Amino acid sequence: MSEININFCPFDGYFLGDEDKCSFCGFDRIFAANKNWGSLTNSPTNKREPWRKLLWIKQDYPDNYVDSTFLEELEKNVNVRAYDYWAVLKESCVISQHISSIVIFIAVFIYLYLDMLSAQNLIISGTVFTIIGYIFWDKSISKTDPSYEYKRWKTAKGAVLFFATLLCLSPILKTLTKDTSSDTIWALTVILFLANMLFHDYGSENRTNIKFPGSVSTNAAIFSSVLLAFRLPSNSHVFGLMSFAIEWFALFPIFRRYIKSLSVEFNIALTCLLFMLATVLFLNISKTIVILYILGITFITFVCPFWLIWIQKYKNEIHGPWDEARPKITTY
Repeated sequence: MSEININFCPFDGYFLGDEDKCSFCGFDRIFAANKNWGSLTNSPTNKREPWRKLLWIKQDYPDNYVDSTFLEELEKNVNVRAYDYWAVLKESCVISQHISSIVIFIAVFIYLYLDMLSAQNLIISGTVFTIIGYIFWDKSISKTDPSYEYKRWKTAKGAVLFFATLLCLSPILKTLTKDTSSDTIWALTVILFLANMLFHDYGSENRTNIKFPGSVSTNAAIFSSVLLAFRLPSNSHVFGLMSFAIEWFALFPIFRRYIKSLSVEFNIALTCLLFMLATVLFLNISKTIVILYILGITFITFVCPFWLIWIQKYKNEIHGPWDEARPKITTY
C-alpha cells in the first residue's frame, strides 16, 4: 500500500512542517493513497452547519452566498391593480374638471380685459352661485357634524370681512406691477397656472379645508390672478376678478368634491357642463385654442385610461426577502 506525504491539512489548510499530525485537528500527515478520500467530506471535523439567512453571525460561507431556497419567497406584481376602463375614465373626470376650470377663468379674464364682460355682472353672478353652492355644501356638512351650527355664522362673518378687505385693497393691487412689462406678466401667469395644475389635490376627498400640496396649487392660482388683475382698467374690475378667483380656485374645488361624493352621474354631468362652458367662452376668442382644448380633454379622458391599462402588462414589481422590514403597529 503506497503512502502520500501531505504538506497541508485538507481541513484547515495550515502548514504541518515536521509534525506527524496537524496541531489543530489531529489529521495524520502520512495518508494512504488507496484510502477513500470521499470519507473526508463525511468527517465530523469537515461538516459545515447549514447556511442561514443571518448577517449578524459568522458562517463558513462567502458573503455573497445564497442557497437554493433564497428565491422561494420571491413575489411578483403583488400590488398591481386590475383596472377597469370605465372606472378609470370616471376618475379622470377630476382632471378634466380642473383643466376646464383654468380655461374658464382665463376666458373670463380676457372678457374683462377686452371689456366684453362688465365687472358688476361678474361680481353679482359669482356671489349668487357661491351662495347657492354654499347652501348645498352646508347641508352636507350639517348632516355629518351636528356642532356646525356655531361654525356657520363664524364662516359667514369671515367671508364678509374677507371680501370687504379685498375691496379696500383693490386700488393697491392694481398698481403693484405698474412698471412690469406685459410679457413678463403673461409668462409668469402661464408658469403659475401650470404649477396649479401639477400640484392640485386630485385624489383628496376633503370637503372642509385645503391641505398641502393642494395649498400650493391654490396659492399659485391666486397669485396668477393677482398678476392678471394688474392689467385691468378699473378697481371694480380688479375686485371682480380677485373675488371670482377666490371663489373659483379656493371654494369651487371643495364643491366639486362634494358633487363627486353624491354620485358618479352628477360628477360626469359637472364635467360635461364645465367642458361646454369653456368651449363656448373661447369660441369668440380663438377657435384654434378651442380645437387644442377639445383634443387635450379627449386625450386625457378617453386615451389616457386605455394607455394606463395597456402598460400594466409591462409592469414587473419584485418583492422578496431582501426588502426592508415594515413594522406592524397595533393600537390598543
